[in-house]
Amino acid sequence: MQILVIEDEPGIARFLKQGLEEEGYGIDVADTGTVGLRQALSQHYDLLLVDWMLPELTGLELCKQLRAQGNLTPLIFLTAKDTVQDTIAGLQAGANDYIKKPFHFEELLERIRVQLRTATATPERFSVGPIVLDVATHQVYKDDEEIVLTQKEFALLEYLLRHKGNVCRRQKIIEHVWEIHFEYNTGIIDVYMNALRKKLRLGKDEEYLQTIRGIGYVARD
Repeated sequence: MQILVIEDEPGIARFLKQGLEEEGYGIDVADTGTVGLRQALSQHYDLLLVDWMLPELTGLELCKQLRAQGNLTPLIFLTAKDTVQDTIAGLQAGANDYIKKPFHFEELLERIRVQLRTATATPERFSVGPIVLDVATHQVYKDDEEIVLTQKEFALLEYLLRHKGNVCRRQKIIEHVWEIHFEYNTGIIDVYMNALRKKLRLGKDEEYLQTIRGIGYVARD
């Protein structure tokens, strides 16, 4: 699971990064609202932790812009504000939850877990061209014919289809599919992509899983 922490206080950002990485999460950090918004829109994250008061762009405005552009990533505000009006403003902007500073790390962890469970609770189907992936039944079809995949092949295809139209960088694929959060030879991805294309019997004119040389892969209709 990948989390983006948008926090301008270096001490708090380091504390969150270290603590959450020890819990097994992949963590990126942005220190301004502008940078945080750009990262949240350009990369996939499973959850956003956003400070309310940020330089350049406030957390509240960041949340509004994300939702206006269709980004529904679960978002938890980290805030020193605790009035009813502030809480309502945050929720109306599209936040999923908030936690008041200073907070206990264990409480934050549980709030994160709740949001991640909620985000993955609904059965989902994804498709590209004639390929359909059903998360709930763990089945893949091409032209209504079931294609049997290994667990990692399924996870790789699911990751690409969840981000259809967006280039998935090799390091992010390794982090999400193989759950490796350190420097690693990403050549294994090529092996699995070749196997996946063969099993799906993708012809030369069926460029649904494209290679972006030197960067990664993208699923496109």
